[in-house]
Amino acid sequence: MRRRAHAEEHENHERWLVSYADFITLLFAFFVVMYSLSSVNEGKYRVLSDSLVAAFRNVQINTSGPQVAAGAVAAPVLPQAGLKPLVPPRNAREEERKRQAREKMREMARQIMDVLAPLVREGKVSVTEGLKGITVEINASVLFPVGEARLQPAAVKALRAVAEVAATADFPIIVEGHTDPTPIATPQFPSNWELSGARASSVVRLFADAGVAPQRLTATGYGEQRPLASNDSPEGRARNRRVTILIEAQNPDDLKELPVKE
Repeated sequence: MRRRAHAEEHENHERWLVSYADFITLLFAFFVVMYSLSSVNEGKYRVLSDSLVAAFRNVQINTSGPQVAAGAVAAPVLPQAGLKPLVPPRNAREEERKRQAREKMREMARQIMDVLAPLVREGKVSVTEGLKGITVEINASVLFPVGEARLQPAAVKALRAVAEVAATADFPIIVEGHTDPTPIATPQFPSNWELSGARASSVVRLFADAGVAPQRLTATGYGEQRPLASNDSPEGRARNRRVTILIEAQNPDDLKELPVKE
């Protein structure tokens, strides 16, 4: 009895496709990695890592969010070039506030100069603007009788005009009283300290009555301790008898608390 011939096994000529597919997949993964390394950021790296794990381990990543199908590689989320953050710089608002304060201070100086223009032309008043603010120097002869702290009627009108300009802002105001070294000894003013302080207080009281917030006002008397000119001549002593109105520029960021050494 003849033995039945075994059927010939059919040879698979397409086995190379498996190796080829594996090679193409690895090559694709290699180029994806190289592309991501060209501009690495944390978000892109995390997306790429999750995508590769899902592709080669057949696991689902980020169960709380969108699922990544097995065998598929999610496209990394790339930042759009040329876009600027919508959040303004941290100090932009503060810089704008300072700019507006400088403009308001400059406008206030111009208005004060206008209301005191006649006295400025006579050399009785000087108005200057600097880093500390606006300084108004007024000769005491314009404001007070000799040896007194009561404002003259003509001075009240000029000071009230200055106060009305200053009332529109919130800058601190310091009023300083100054005298010459000529001794004074009256029941009301035992020394130049009391006279200079009383004169500064008279101006502060007028400013408060004219609408300036009292918490912005400070009165101080220096007597003859801070002269502007030599007291050896009548002209120098007359210049030293004055009232100074300082409208201070507010720069709270320039103030720093110093640590206490233990």
